[in-house]
Amino acid sequence: MISGDTSVFLNEHDRIFKAVSLAGKKLGVPVYVVGGSVRDALLGRPCKDLDFVCTGDGIELARTAARILKPGIQPAVFKNYGTAAFPFDGFELEFVGARKESYTPESRNPEVQEGTLEDDQMRRDFTINAMAISLNEGDYGQLLDPFQGLEDLKAGVIKTPTDPDITFSDDPLRMMRAVRFANQLNFYIQEETWEALKRNCLRIEIISAERITEEMNKILRCKKPSYGFVMLDECGILTIIFPEFVRLKGGEEKEGIGHKDNFSHTLQVLDNLCKTSDDLWLRWAAVLHDIAKPATKKFEAGEGWTFHGHEVVGAKWVPGIFKRFRLPLDAKMKFVQKMVLLHLRPISLTKEEITDSAIRRLLFEAGDDIDELMKLCEADITSKNKGKVQRYLHRFAQVRIKLKEVEEKDRIRNFQPPISGELIMKTYGIRPGPEIGIIKSEIKEAILDGKIRNDYDEAYALMQQLAAKLGLHAIS
Repeated sequence: MISGDTSVFLNEHDRIFKAVSLAGKKLGVPVYVVGGSVRDALLGRPCKDLDFVCTGDGIELARTAARILKPGIQPAVFKNYGTAAFPFDGFELEFVGARKESYTPESRNPEVQEGTLEDDQMRRDFTINAMAISLNEGDYGQLLDPFQGLEDLKAGVIKTPTDPDITFSDDPLRMMRAVRFANQLNFYIQEETWEALKRNCLRIEIISAERITEEMNKILRCKKPSYGFVMLDECGILTIIFPEFVRLKGGEEKEGIGHKDNFSHTLQVLDNLCKTSDDLWLRWAAVLHDIAKPATKKFEAGEGWTFHGHEVVGAKWVPGIFKRFRLPLDAKMKFVQKMVLLHLRPISLTKEEITDSAIRRLLFEAGDDIDELMKLCEADITSKNKGKVQRYLHRFAQVRIKLKEVEEKDRIRNFQPPISGELIMKTYGIRPGPEIGIIKSEIKEAILDGKIRNDYDEAYALMQQLAAKLGLHAIS
């Protein structure tokens, strides 16, 4: 039950709030805790960020509060934004002077002037984020809620404190924030706010990729991200920021044969995965696993709709998509690429006899990421036929057992060839050339096929046989 009682929140952070209150008194400026921490406190959600506003110099307030809490703390100062922040007792404390803002249509950079608390609350994105709690003598702990944010919390509604067209035009990222908050809190967006969001969707084009991606990642971290993606699609934003994903939409029928809507399928895979993994990059892999299906779709007589090679094409697209979203082009991107490339492999194993050789090859290619790959593949089962789903899951359980057995026996997961190129060159007195690749490849294939064990002596013996066929002679 949501109430306006702030006492628990105040007691939990008593030392911090009392210090900020004292700092405000010393400087002669009213101070308040505002925004998301107030919202989360009233919802009973944990929060690690505490935001403070004063009708004065926020930077000086931060410095004074820091000296009171722990002499020697030096707040980080961001003069361009008029803010300062410092960590304390596991929390990030941020301070700003109350302000009012005005924007031009072409820019996201506002003209800022000093303002009152009411001005500061009015410039905030949503009513549920515009509440403040006084830290001043006389009304300490009082909830200041000029836009009925508490009532909107109780009703589970997202709406802007003022004209939504102005709110979204001023800072178009607020449109994605509306979707993200609705997704995180399982709220709905008020109709007037939603219509304004749709009207202003093109304004998202002026927002930097970094800010867009930050919101996208927060949506992906939700318990059920499909809710956010559907809203982004319905308001028109998804087409602008992620056109490849929108192209997954729709089924097609030919000669009485249809294929599923890959947009809905992908969102179901994502939601399924979120039940078993909170890994952001595995969730990105779920988003991208079928991204190239529209580009590879064909209708073949006698076979129906095919998407041959969509996993290969999709893996090739991953770096470009990551670059556009300003996502890291490092091991995280390579992990997503690997997941997209391999996502069909475990599924193919469930349709045939599970041989040791096939398991070895899967372990070799997936390496330490095999467990994440299996989670993705299990999430990829979205049939409405419950019996079919159970059969697939049963087969996947068998694959998992086989993976464990083969790994314990053959140590393939982090496979390192027993015979190195350097050893081959040293043994036969040769320089780098095609013979080395041939020998190493044949040894690898023999191990994966189970013809020899993953063992130095057996691999060395095979090297000698292969070298003899290539006309190489060991040097003494």
